[in-house]
Amino acid sequence: MIPKVFREVIDLGDGREISIETGKLAKQAHGSVVVQSGKCMLLCTVVSNYKASDVDFLPLTVDYREKFAAAGRYPGGFFKREARPSDGEVLTMRLVDRVLRPLFPKDYHSETQVMIQLMSHDEDVMPDAMAGLAASAAIQLSDFPFECPISEVRVGRVNGEFIINPTLAQLQESDIDMIIGASADSVMMVEGEMDEISEEEMTEAIKFAHEAIKVQCDAQVRLAEAFGKKETREYEPEAEDEDLAKKVHDLTYNKVYEIAKAGSAKHERSAAFEAIKEEVIASFSEEEQEEFGGLISKYFYKAEKAAVRDLTLNDGLRLDGRKTNEIRPIWCEVDYLPSTHGSAIFTRGETQALATVTLGTSRDSNQIDMPSYEGEERFYLHYNFPPFSTGEAGPIRGTSRREVGHGNLAQRALKRMVPEDCPYTVRVVSEVLESNGSSSMATVCSGTMALMDAGVQLKKPVSGIAMGLITDTESGKYAVLSDILGDEDHLGDMDFKVTGTADGITACQMDIKVKGLSYEILVKALKQARDGRLHILEKLTDTIATPNSDVKPHAPKMVTRIIPNEYIGALIGPGGKVIQELQKETKTTIVINEDPVTEEGIVEILGTDQAGIDAVLAKIDSLMFKPEVGSVYEVKVIKMLDFGAVVEYTEAPGNEVLLHVSELAWERTENVSDVVNMGDVFDVKYFGIDSRTKKEKVSEKGTFTQTGRI
Repeated sequence: MIPKVFREVIDLGDGREISIETGKLAKQAHGSVVVQSGKCMLLCTVVSNYKASDVDFLPLTVDYREKFAAAGRYPGGFFKREARPSDGEVLTMRLVDRVLRPLFPKDYHSETQVMIQLMSHDEDVMPDAMAGLAASAAIQLSDFPFECPISEVRVGRVNGEFIINPTLAQLQESDIDMIIGASADSVMMVEGEMDEISEEEMTEAIKFAHEAIKVQCDAQVRLAEAFGKKETREYEPEAEDEDLAKKVHDLTYNKVYEIAKAGSAKHERSAAFEAIKEEVIASFSEEEQEEFGGLISKYFYKAEKAAVRDLTLNDGLRLDGRKTNEIRPIWCEVDYLPSTHGSAIFTRGETQALATVTLGTSRDSNQIDMPSYEGEERFYLHYNFPPFSTGEAGPIRGTSRREVGHGNLAQRALKRMVPEDCPYTVRVVSEVLESNGSSSMATVCSGTMALMDAGVQLKKPVSGIAMGLITDTESGKYAVLSDILGDEDHLGDMDFKVTGTADGITACQMDIKVKGLSYEILVKALKQARDGRLHILEKLTDTIATPNSDVKPHAPKMVTRIIPNEYIGALIGPGGKVIQELQKETKTTIVINEDPVTEEGIVEILGTDQAGIDAVLAKIDSLMFKPEVGSVYEVKVIKMLDFGAVVEYTEAPGNEVLLHVSELAWERTENVSDVVNMGDVFDVKYFGIDSRTKKEKVSEKGTFTQTGRI
């Protein structure tokens, strides 16, 4: 039977469109759609168990995968099948998850799975920008308890004009690369990188994206209505007890308020809050504790949150005693690790990051092999967050999604400040040693200093800050918090991280938890963030004002030489013999690439010893040495033969030619040694290729007449 297909089309306004289709594929899923733009097709399916899991949170999994067949390619590796997700796929999963998760009811605990797959690839369409649309559209066709449709779009700006979902080619010319997630009413998520734009420009980009998102949300509503919107499923909500909530609030609120008002360190404050919690629980009988289960703890945390928020809104104070716009004490140090190519420590309050820099050749670049993108990164940053950084013990597994996301944010913050002509591949690694509030922004700061310490000539230093927001819709009060603590991240209404130079924003990551946030508040928050960034930037530049003029003595020096393609073979030698011996003799690393534009060879020479680098350069000069016909050159005898002497051009060591016995002198020469000996240095004249022997011809007697020197 031919399936009945339902379809909606979204006009992007410039000849491009996005279609959302359902009814043809994956009909046993609780909701499924195919989202298509050009030849790019995403299949999204959603399923949620009808029985709740025995947990107190939403077990939501968002999975995004790109199939290599979508681009007509084979997966790399031995097994030739897709394996663990790439960093690019993980980043897309995070973008979608951050917008979807807040729209499920807080007491909905059924295991829920959103799977998005790239089934067909188009080089002119970036699929990650449509993943949020696909996920939300599939949920709209399901019976999940979900608040409202959302979507995500990418915004670029080329020649001053904003573009929705730009192509990869357009994005390479754009000074903005932002993905915005929103419902029709509220912006919920922002993430991206920029070329030092202003706070007002960033806000305009968000507004532009939001208008496009409204259109995409409307299309989802129309599709669901045409398909036949299902009734929202019934589920067992969490038990509530208003009398118990009031009792716990009365026992908790004032005590928490006073401790929060005292302004103490993290562990001291946590211990005090825990003592209050134990006291509240102990005030109930064993029978009541058993009856109410986790409700007592739930209402305790609710009262604790209310007290801390009220302290900030009413008194302008925070958990550690700071004012709303105050930055925690900062200390920095560079060149801490003696063997690294660059290192720096950044400590802000109870957050600390130790960054290292390693310099390498193009061979050390980070290779990206995805169906939607192939390329390499010559600058990349890795972020590690061990459990001891929060004073806890935990399992040590592979790199988490959080570590991938935080590292990517810091990388985007810094990468546009690395000069285009930097000859090195640069790897930054951030080791988070303490964490209580935005270790990703500490990574940006320590990474900036470590790069400068390593001698990377950053265009400008970059700093970053994490901001928070507390609002009260009834009173209209709100407070923007600079340099938030970990606790303030959890209890606040907005968590946003902003990085930039003294001249503008380079990256941001924003999660908004409150509906209908006004752009007026957003701009105020961004401007307060700018003040904080500049304060932190001053601390960085007080520690290291400018990049070191050169790399460290033990760090490799990099020299690049361009050579015509015809000489590459001679430099490599048969089976790589020449280049391998040269690297061994000079203790250097030599990498040869081809410039795709000029088709010339690019030789990278990396070594710690300048003499070794000079020896490689001399070898290249020698290989490229081309004597001119009629010119005179100084040579040195390096080998004696019965019929002549092998001589080497002194200005091109290793470049040899045969000086025949007949060209030694005007008179007949019986023995070569009668005229020259090993090590003799003299001049010869170059005559080019001999027509008879088809070999190069040089002559000593050609430099003088029978009666004397010319």
